[in-house]
Amino acid sequence: MKAPGLTTLILSTVLVCAALVKAQDSATSEATRDDGTWHVLSAEQLPEQSQHTEHLQRYGNTIKGYNLLVLEAIDKVQSSAMDGGGYFIGIKADPPESPIGYGLTLFDQPMLDPPRETSYCSGATYTAFIETLNLRHQADETDDQLAGDGEPTMTLDPVRTEAMRMQEPDGGRREDGVKFWGHWNDDGFGSHFALVQYAQMGQEIAPNQAQPGDFMNISWTSGGGHSVIFLGWYQDAEGNKHLLYWSSQKSTNGMSDQLVPLTRIRKVKIVRLADPDRLFDFDPAQAVNQKVPGDTIGW
Repeated sequence: MKAPGLTTLILSTVLVCAALVKAQDSATSEATRDDGTWHVLSAEQLPEQSQHTEHLQRYGNTIKGYNLLVLEAIDKVQSSAMDGGGYFIGIKADPPESPIGYGLTLFDQPMLDPPRETSYCSGATYTAFIETLNLRHQADETDDQLAGDGEPTMTLDPVRTEAMRMQEPDGGRREDGVKFWGHWNDDGFGSHFALVQYAQMGQEIAPNQAQPGDFMNISWTSGGGHSVIFLGWYQDAEGNKHLLYWSSQKSTNGMSDQLVPLTRIRKVKIVRLADPDRLFDFDPAQAVNQKVPGDTIGW
């Protein structure tokens, strides 16, 4: 039998790589689904260390869809500051607060020039969202290249790129309620304002439907709120119920997983990334209704 030629071997390798990429991408090419049952974690699923880069490995084995990209994005963001990176809020400080501590980009376009190396909650979750879009875009680019379609053609126009920024063009603070980040960072259920209403990229999810990688806003019984990414519900040996999430908070020196008892939570609002491709045609002037009722956790 004649040995296969070099051209045949190269073609076979390309086809195998394309098949592997296609199989991997099929798991992250649609919105994550749920069966309406509570996603309860076992004690073994709780992280040994609160600051780690095993979110995809630890919490992604039971889900499919875009939420897998969110978990992968969390790992990327956390890797930028394995000790948390510090937490700081002070819009009147000099230099002012920074939503995240590194130079975040969307499709190589700058989202901010960080004034500090610290972060805060909505900045951390928004950064994970932006990195999710980058991962989704990279998958599409790889598909184009393997299909022989030449240079990738997916780009974001300047108007929508500007609408995604976390700073004004002069480096000043983008105020709450202004464009995508301004809605995400606004008081109340910001991820609902931005994802579901403003860009129509997300869908509202009831607490019993929540899956790892969903975006959540918490309203505390003590007042105030928190922007987090849901990882799971947990019941300890004494029967006390908890919520595990990833975010940036003062008590963990910035970005970290955190486990909190449900007794601290008054209401939540959960949203899921459902249509990331709306990024390319959303209306930057879309109005938002802030009078969105929260959900009680009935678990």
